[in-house]
Amino acid sequence: MKRALAFAALGLTLSACSAMTPSGAVIDAPVRDWREIATPDDRARLRDWRSAFTAALQSARAAGHAAEIAREGALLDPDAALAGGAIPNGDYRCRVIKLGAKTPGMLDYVGYPAFTCRIGPDADLQSFAKMTGSQRQLGLVFPGDAMRQVFLGTVVLGDERRALQYGRDQERDVAAFVERIGPNRWRMLMPRPHFESQIDVLELIPSG
Repeated sequence: MKRALAFAALGLTLSACSAMTPSGAVIDAPVRDWREIATPDDRARLRDWRSAFTAALQSARAAGHAAEIAREGALLDPDAALAGGAIPNGDYRCRVIKLGAKTPGMLDYVGYPAFTCRIGPDADLQSFAKMTGSQRQLGLVFPGDAMRQVFLGTVVLGDERRALQYGRDQERDVAAFVERIGPNRWRMLMPRPHFESQIDVLELIPSG
């Protein structure tokens, strides 16, 4: 099974507020089926996305964040996905909400201000890069089904200048669904990330 989703050298110069611009994502073979790329761990995380989402919401509500959850509307509704095809290429304002503490002592609800993300063409797939912030996901968006696409990639931390190869370090691998949840509004659901939370929800709104 082809699992060598590799990222070329990023050629970055990072500062506290600099943008991360990937030079591209490379797959060992030209496949469009994400199942031929995904690790067993990521297959399991994607399969259990709904139970992770509902458990995280329950934890956040129990910790006193029901009002914040209600205010986000469709963004934090597990059943909000709409049909509508692939997410368009372009620059996006992307805002992350972390739900459900992964370990005792962590917060059950953390909302971050908007960062910059980019969706772009990559052969017959799409690339995704979170350009700013201390946790920056980078990878490829694959066709999914009528309701969602699938993202596979890795996370770049802090002032790191290169992304790890997908599948090399399970702690850095990221698997997500990309869903449309309204007019010009999408989200990326990252179930059971290896850091901090039970699910990360990344809102995507075109910046133009």
